[in-house]
Amino acid sequence: MIDKADSSRAPSTAAQSATRTTAALPDPPQPQGVAPQGVAPQGVASQGVLPAPNSRQKLLLRRRHALVVVLTFLTGAADATGFLALGGAFSSVMTGNMVLLGLSVGHAEATLAVNSGAAIISYIIGVLVGAHIAGTAHPSDPVWPRQVTRALAAELLVLSAFLVLWEITAEDRSAIAARALLMLAAAALGIQGSAIQRFGVPGLSSTYLTGTLTSLISAVAARKPARTLLASTQVLLALIVGAAVGAVLVDHLPRLSPVLLLVPMVCVLVASRGLKSEQASGEGAYIEGRVD
Repeated sequence: MIDKADSSRAPSTAAQSATRTTAALPDPPQPQGVAPQGVAPQGVASQGVLPAPNSRQKLLLRRRHALVVVLTFLTGAADATGFLALGGAFSSVMTGNMVLLGLSVGHAEATLAVNSGAAIISYIIGVLVGAHIAGTAHPSDPVWPRQVTRALAAELLVLSAFLVLWEITAEDRSAIAARALLMLAAAALGIQGSAIQRFGVPGLSSTYLTGTLTSLISAVAARKPARTLLASTQVLLALIVGAAVGAVLVDHLPRLSPVLLLVPMVCVLVASRGLKSEQASGEGAYIEGRVD
């Protein structure tokens, strides 16, 4: 017979055992893409959980991507201008300039070494200036932060100086003047590269696109849906078209070459004002959105 004391302890012991068993069980699996209860998804501001982009926010993201495509066209034109008319170096392709620097040392070509080295240094300075103005991405950023506009406005000033020097030296351009123009173009694109980084979207760029090409080919090999390849394809095509148009102007209408750099930048700055106005009238944005 069980005495009363043992009988009174039995329920308590059973409850404790059940509690230990429950605590030892693993948490139920969460559906893919859903954060555990009480935990904000990665990349979301701590003050509140942002919903996935709605149709309006997706439209803003597409418009932002369109402006990045225009900036990439500018990049292609600037690279063509620098390579064909300003000493054989690139304005934005720093990997290419590093190769040219190595080749020039190996072949003892002092002029090309100085030009490619000057472009690299100027680009680095531009990146530092752009990063200071644009800052770093923040989870609460809208689709188009105002710091990006400020950085692009600084780039416009550098391109304006490029235009003035180009016109002044158009009739009889010395090697020093050509190098100064190359340095201005490289600095401008360095600023642009930092400005795009403020969006905080991995892989998004308008100046260094080898990674974009690699990602695109990898996605094709993985048989990803065609719609996911469109954004990268547009950026790469814009670079090629910009370089082609820039080459035509350098060969046939060289006085208009700087215009091909200034006009896209002005268009982007004007269009970005409308984009900022639209997002200001809404409920916020989604910083990590990608265009599919």
